[in-house]
Amino acid sequence: MNEMVTITREEYDRLREAAEDLADLQVYDRAMADLDSGKEDLIPAEFVNRLVDGENPVRVFRDWRGLTQAALADKAGVNRVTVAEIETGRKQGSVATLKKIADALGVDLDDLV
Repeated sequence: MNEMVTITREEYDRLREAAEDLADLQVYDRAMADLDSGKEDLIPAEFVNRLVDGENPVRVFRDWRGLTQAALADKAGVNRVTVAEIETGRKQGSVATLKKIADALGVDLDDLV
């Protein structure tokens, strides 16, 4: 059975806009659920601005979490000097080391590179 419905352009545009609004609301609801469950965090503007200004992400996220270099190194299972060298740019850090640091900071590896 092949039924066809004809509607005005105005009605079509209204329905399309309503569908887009619904999709936006669904994305918003998922984001809020992730925040409520602790799956996602909101990063304060002060720290976002530091990242945008090009400051080392390890240092910014470490400060955000309120950790010293020694505390981060201990939590990540890496040497404190390694953390300091990554933060100052003297070393890039291996993927394995950066992954440990990211896990200790509760961020994705992509957030650090």
